[in-house]
Amino acid sequence: MTDESPKEEILVNVTPREVRAALLENGILQEVTIERASRRGLISNIYKGKVSRVLPGMQAAFVDIGLARTAFLHASDIARGNGLAENHGEAAAPDIRELIREGEEVLVQVVKDPLGSKGARLTTFITLPSRFLVFLPTGSSVGVSARIEDEDERLRLREEVEGMLDSDEQTGGVIVRTAAEGMSRDALRADLAFLRKLWAVVQVECREGKVKTLIHEDLPLPIRVLRDLVTSDVERILVDSQTDFEKMKAFAQSFLPEIEPMLELYERRRPIFDLHGTEDEISKALERSISLKSGGYVIFDQTEAMTTIDVNTGAFVGHRNLEETIYRTNLEAAVTIARQLRLRNLGGIIIIDFIDMEKEEHRTRVMQALEQSMARDHAKHQITPVSPLGLVEMTRKRTRESLQHVLCEDCTSCDGRGFLMTAETVCFEIFREIIRQHRQFEFDKILVLAHQEVIDLLLDEEARGLAEIEEQTGKAIRLQPEALYLQDQFDVILI
Repeated sequence: MTDESPKEEILVNVTPREVRAALLENGILQEVTIERASRRGLISNIYKGKVSRVLPGMQAAFVDIGLARTAFLHASDIARGNGLAENHGEAAAPDIRELIREGEEVLVQVVKDPLGSKGARLTTFITLPSRFLVFLPTGSSVGVSARIEDEDERLRLREEVEGMLDSDEQTGGVIVRTAAEGMSRDALRADLAFLRKLWAVVQVECREGKVKTLIHEDLPLPIRVLRDLVTSDVERILVDSQTDFEKMKAFAQSFLPEIEPMLELYERRRPIFDLHGTEDEISKALERSISLKSGGYVIFDQTEAMTTIDVNTGAFVGHRNLEETIYRTNLEAAVTIARQLRLRNLGGIIIIDFIDMEKEEHRTRVMQALEQSMARDHAKHQITPVSPLGLVEMTRKRTRESLQHVLCEDCTSCDGRGFLMTAETVCFEIFREIIRQHRQFEFDKILVLAHQEVIDLLLDEEARGLAEIEEQTGKAIRLQPEALYLQDQFDVILI
């Protein structure tokens, strides 16, 4: 590990109906964000909603904000009065019926996109982000990003912002973002003034707008890149669209003048995502297995409940002994896993099964490598010590769908299971179905329609079983291959 900050660059690829932004560190892809015109993300959008149903047993309510599915609002995400609750959290939330009623109009903000069959997650704690600050209209305190580690700088920023809030005598709280590190008082004051004006506009739109409509939409992806992804480590931002380049340049000139020199229009004939193999890295991030340079590999299994990650040595045999081989593989895997979690945008509960290590020193170093590699992840995460079973349990907050869910869909052939029954298994299924039909219905002959592989097996290795079924039923069985059938599809037709 090195203490030197990695050099970052951002690639923005624009096509008529899709925008992709990639963050690279030292030429290696770390994050990719995709926004399509057909389904733009909803996070940070503000809606004027209507409570359609209150569920006291769940301490939650369903709110109609004009989307296909009603959104979800938990009691802990409802502001009480004009300020934040003293104990913001589910345990501190009073009965939701004291906070909200069916039919009530409510100003809400999306904090989590619809995922799978679930609707969007909402909050009434509105937040308005800019480059250096996040304004909390219902808040009253000042917070500083934990990624700003210098205590003197943290104290300076807190005092600067608290002074601004005291001087203008208006309500609201503020979170100081990482990008504010080293910024002057004037820059912070300009940010706060802009956010207060924006909040005033939102309030007017809320009063005059219709219910179940969008009040305020977050910035498009190319502009959000400038606001959210640019840090002091970013050296350049390449954009392959003249139109979007001009929009980003104009936005930077107005709000982020220090970023403008980083913007470059990419005009080469080679596709921008071919730089540093970015396109190939995205394709690899959709695969179940990731190979390590040492010869080992890591398996990612994403399910509804959690993501499980398994580390294997593969062809890596090492140069000293087995323990050293295992340690080196786990060490490399820890760095790879941290990167893949960011790239794949995996969230929720994550279980990592490193290869068992005998030495406590090796286990400690592998955990340190994982924690250090995760330190640059923008998503909030928590890593627990190795469990008695030798597993590493962690959580990672994900507000948008994973890369796999954005780019892929469940296989229609296997209904998302990721596997098909073997031809042998299908043969036995056919035998059972013939017996079941024989016991229930009268017929003269049987026609079996199945995949060619299954038919071939019935005529070869399973011919004896087929003969026994014919003898048991006393009926002739005719086989017919169907080119359009999948291997585990078949039909038993009574004639």
